[in-house]
Amino acid sequence: MEWETVIGLEIHAQLATRSKIFSGASTQFGAEPNTQACAIDLGMPGVLPVLNQEAVIMAIKFALGANAEVARKSVFARKNYFYPDLPKGYQISQYELPVVQQGYLDIQLEEGTKRIRITRAHLEEDAGKSLHEDFHGLTGIDLNRAGTPLLEIVSEPDMRSAKEAVAYLKAVHTLVRYLGICDGNMQEGSFRCDANVSVRPKGQEKFGTRTELKNINSFRFVERAINYEIERQINVIENGGTIVQETRLYDPNKNETRSMRSKEEANDYRYFPDPDLLPLVISDELIEKVRLELPELPQQKRERFMSQYGLSAYDASILVSSKDMADYYENVVKESGDQPKLAANWVISELLGALNKASLDIQESPITSAQLGKLISRIADNTISGKIAKTIFEALWNSEGEVDAIIEKRGLKQVTDTAAIEKLIDEIIQANPEQVAAYRGGKEKLFGFFVGQAMKLSGGKLNPQQLNDLLKKKLQG
Repeated sequence: MEWETVIGLEIHAQLATRSKIFSGASTQFGAEPNTQACAIDLGMPGVLPVLNQEAVIMAIKFALGANAEVARKSVFARKNYFYPDLPKGYQISQYELPVVQQGYLDIQLEEGTKRIRITRAHLEEDAGKSLHEDFHGLTGIDLNRAGTPLLEIVSEPDMRSAKEAVAYLKAVHTLVRYLGICDGNMQEGSFRCDANVSVRPKGQEKFGTRTELKNINSFRFVERAINYEIERQINVIENGGTIVQETRLYDPNKNETRSMRSKEEANDYRYFPDPDLLPLVISDELIEKVRLELPELPQQKRERFMSQYGLSAYDASILVSSKDMADYYENVVKESGDQPKLAANWVISELLGALNKASLDIQESPITSAQLGKLISRIADNTISGKIAKTIFEALWNSEGEVDAIIEKRGLKQVTDTAAIEKLIDEIIQANPEQVAAYRGGKEKLFGFFVGQAMKLSGGKLNPQQLNDLLKKKLQG
């Protein structure tokens, strides 16, 4: 039987506010356990939550960036469940009336563009964290994270493969970072997702029973976890079993999912409006004010890169994958003397290749955008060849100085003197009479042999176009 996968994601983006969503306690990461939880976060008697306006503005920004509707009136609810790291015994969230409703993002796939619908995005507070290590078999509770503002972004079940899910997750990750509403740090847990996965016979309209893969914190693990779960569900069904609706955890060390608990339905949480918080009312004036302050968004920047710089859709998508990357590229273009396509090739192929190999982000690049731009300008003005440029790139990576100084110190200037090139060609022709005769007899592939000899004898310093033109004339003569 042929099976179809159905995937929906629930993404939790920690909002980049300085204080918590209902209190003035700090949200700074890395503090000593239980030093950033105030009486409101701890649910002490008599305390009242006060909504953080900046969190609301960030939710509006997301709505505008995700082609979604901003609810003019939304309501906070109490989601009731009991867990050691939830001090109040309930989580303040939004249920029936979320602040963001009905949006979409377009994702780029090899076969083209696909639209993923966003059902809703709602504001809520985070819970604390249970710590199981270094406690001699006991569990410790850190409530620093309790009350941290989250935007939970819920998609429709529109994805049909793990690759599509990762592409959508990356699109949301890029958007929230462009908007400046979340730092996107998956290692610190400020951007994480739950994946709802089910399978059904190909062509069947009814959804299969879904499982929820909880709190996956890397793009690679999301893809591996979903692929494992798809295979597991198909094997269970084909062996006569049935899928149980449950929450499962992914173990990256074993590359498997395991059962955590049965999956609750909404009525299990006994949602009801929080009596301590008034409905959230958002004016048209505030929405327009936020709209005017929005930065250029990824899709807009991608289209501009294609029209302004003549880049392919593929190259433009890579270069706008993060705001830091896009800014770096545009600086390279500026410093290169307006060489956008050459700059794109060097950023994507050479720089990103080196960064990935060294496990570095673009912000950590040893080569500045000004240095790379200068290197490209020296290729464009024929001071150096592309081959020599790779040698200089390596020297820049190792902090050996600036471009022109490296060229001068190592004597890497390209030879463009016609007489000098002709003299070298004559020497090569005289030294290789058999190859010359074979070339003139019709073996044109030997042209590469002569080019290689010339580059070898010159240390790669010859201008390639001049060499090709002069070599053809000499060999034909």
